[in-house]
Amino acid sequence: MDARPIMPSRSQYAMMSSKDRNTVLFICFSSAVAFFDFLIYLYLADIMATAFFPANIDPAITKVQGLGLFAIGYLARPLGGIIFGRYGDIKGRKPILLISILVTAVSLLAMACLPTYGQWGLIAPTLFIVLRLIQGMAFGLYVPLAWVFVAEHVPRQYSSVSCSYVTASFYVGVLFSNAFFLWLTNSMTTEQLANYGWRLPFFIAAILSLLPLLAWRWIDESPFFLEMKNSKPSDYVAKPFNLLFKHCKHSLFIGMVLTLIVSSITTVVVLLLPDLIELRFTLDSDLFGFSHSLGIVFMVFGCIFYGIISNHQNFGKILTVGSILLIAQMFAFFYHLQASGDYILIMYALLGFCAGIVGMIPAILVQLFPTNVRLTGMAFCYNIAYGIVGVLVPFGLGYATLYVSFSPALYIAFIGFIGIIMGIYFYNLPEFKKIDHII
Repeated sequence: MDARPIMPSRSQYAMMSSKDRNTVLFICFSSAVAFFDFLIYLYLADIMATAFFPANIDPAITKVQGLGLFAIGYLARPLGGIIFGRYGDIKGRKPILLISILVTAVSLLAMACLPTYGQWGLIAPTLFIVLRLIQGMAFGLYVPLAWVFVAEHVPRQYSSVSCSYVTASFYVGVLFSNAFFLWLTNSMTTEQLANYGWRLPFFIAAILSLLPLLAWRWIDESPFFLEMKNSKPSDYVAKPFNLLFKHCKHSLFIGMVLTLIVSSITTVVVLLLPDLIELRFTLDSDLFGFSHSLGIVFMVFGCIFYGIISNHQNFGKILTVGSILLIAQMFAFFYHLQASGDYILIMYALLGFCAGIVGMIPAILVQLFPTNVRLTGMAFCYNIAYGIVGVLVPFGLGYATLYVSFSPALYIAFIGFIGIIMGIYFYNLPEFKKIDHII
């Protein structure tokens, strides 16, 4: 039988205090920076490959090696999520938040100072792989920690919309990444980027990662965690991982399915879609780049929109309708590309907004686990699903799109179908009829 969430002492009808709002803003800023930090290498993959691998090998092999280094970050996330998540459930959310920020900043700073292959030979890529693993482990905790930290601080009636703000801030980080690297590539030549320019984003990311520490001392520990720690000793379990697999198997399965939806939509719509479209369609590169950024802007709005309405309406019903709209818009988007692509701006904006259904899911994920295993459970579900999607989907969809141009739409339709099933499932659970009646 699954463990149930431990109820907080705060009234569900309490109002947001200024401290609550500051906590949400703190986490949102930190989350945007965290996504910028993790995506640095994705934008620099080709340039970094020339810096850390021999120059006389086939360019295609170099590109594969570069993408492999990016995938390493995904592979490290489950391990980091489990290890650090366990620590956060035992010692508290605030200490592990500090550790996550510090580990990320130090690893980025070390990457910026690394010697190249030409200077140190194989030692250089080996050190980079180690640092990438460390960064991936820290990032594997940060996303679920951000959702848990916010949901456990704000009054219950604001949990859904507050988590949607955090999710939206992830995509703000993606937008910042797009803008920064557009500026970087326009400001430096390819030779300058290969020689020293690639270090600049890592330095900037390290500095940005440390900025939240200026406000960290004024952020309180989670009221949920403090209440649990000060209650009966039996409520404060020092072995969250054992308890998780003993009592929360059903919650783990549901959590992984919900995270599969979030990770798939993010990976395909936000990260992969431009490259996949270029494999089969010919569009103006500048217009298409702007369309992609516009789509992410509308995805930010969509996250907040779905977070607000799921705060007041049945979660299952909203997830079902939102999944149907996403499927319809994804196919409409590809049919439009096949026809002419004249209205790509409008179609991308609508697709981004429909993809905003990911904004309503974290508030439910948080409610699947009791306080004493919440961070461990969230980190496990999130990182296992993201690790699978992050490693398999880019290669699988890339290969499939070479033969079937609608492959991305078919995959999102599959994910949308899962969303419909989950929506029906939650609709028939009385405890999920209203999201503000749970936490």
